[in-house]
Amino acid sequence: MNVSVIGTGWCGGIRAVAAARSALVAELHLAEIDPDRLREVAELTMPASTTTDWMEIIANDRISAVMVSATPETLHYPMAKAALEAGKHVLLEKPMALTLDEADDLIALAEARGLKFTIGYSQRFNAKQALIKRAIDDGTLGTVTSVLISRHITRSLGAKISSRTKLSPAAMEATHDLDFAFWCLQPRRPVRVYSQNAWGVRAATHGSPDTQYLIVTMDDGTVVTVGAGMSLPPGYPNQSTTWMEVLGTEGAILADASHRDIVLNTVGQGVQFPLSTMPGEYVGEVYAGPMERETTHFLEAVAYDRPVMVDPRLARVTMEVYLAADLSADRHEVVGLPLTPDQIEAALKIA
Repeated sequence: MNVSVIGTGWCGGIRAVAAARSALVAELHLAEIDPDRLREVAELTMPASTTTDWMEIIANDRISAVMVSATPETLHYPMAKAALEAGKHVLLEKPMALTLDEADDLIALAEARGLKFTIGYSQRFNAKQALIKRAIDDGTLGTVTSVLISRHITRSLGAKISSRTKLSPAAMEATHDLDFAFWCLQPRRPVRVYSQNAWGVRAATHGSPDTQYLIVTMDDGTVVTVGAGMSLPPGYPNQSTTWMEVLGTEGAILADASHRDIVLNTVGQGVQFPLSTMPGEYVGEVYAGPMERETTHFLEAVAYDRPVMVDPRLARVTMEVYLAADLSADRHEVVGLPLTPDQIEAALKIA
């Protein structure tokens, strides 16, 4: 099949290389507004075409699947909508949209046209998360009673993210872990959220909290606690550190994804902790991390008409929860779900 990547930055570049190496892909087409980056990724992938105008991808009837990896995040909805309206299958980086109405529109478009539509929650494709999911599904843990996930990224990466969008740590970081927890706990649904921001070094530079903490109660009383921060000092970890605890009536599983297992110490740069990026990275011909596998999964879902792992309807639930978290942090009160129209409007006004 013929596929395209729109936006070939960090994540888009990974997806482009993965697609170029896939035996399922006949032609790869790239769209990127930065000509230098477009040239760089083109040299790695040898695409059938390149363009700086993403609408050329939409207009190309020979392209059947599109991966939207563009920034800023305000572009996600219009690009995905145009691709779905053109009859193309879509993998869309998170967030799937900025409003719930936009999310609903994309879901309706995909379902009405019978198209594959999925959201880039790559952490589902990590081995440690997969082990936790299996332990829950096969009953090893009994009935899960609580989930705790702590995720922090460095100030430099946090600054990069915040420079292009004003979305909260809940929307940009905790979203991965909310998605994972809700996926593991299905068919349980979130019913209320309490959230609190912790302000520090990012207040003056980005007008954003350093860390956001969320407590989510599910409809059976299970508690999901997620802490997501963007203010770790440079050096450790290089990009991302995560700790996960899942407790059940018959057992518990604790997973350390803090990337302390490999230490690189050089005279020039001191101590570094390689392979600590959330999407992963290529190490020669080997890929360390989840995003390559996620990309291949999408291609296989399209080629073999298989279900996508990340259902956009569950991604919509995650989106509603982090909007509720922002509202909770702003008002210092518990917020029930589903959100009312007035609550949704208030949440969207929080910068």
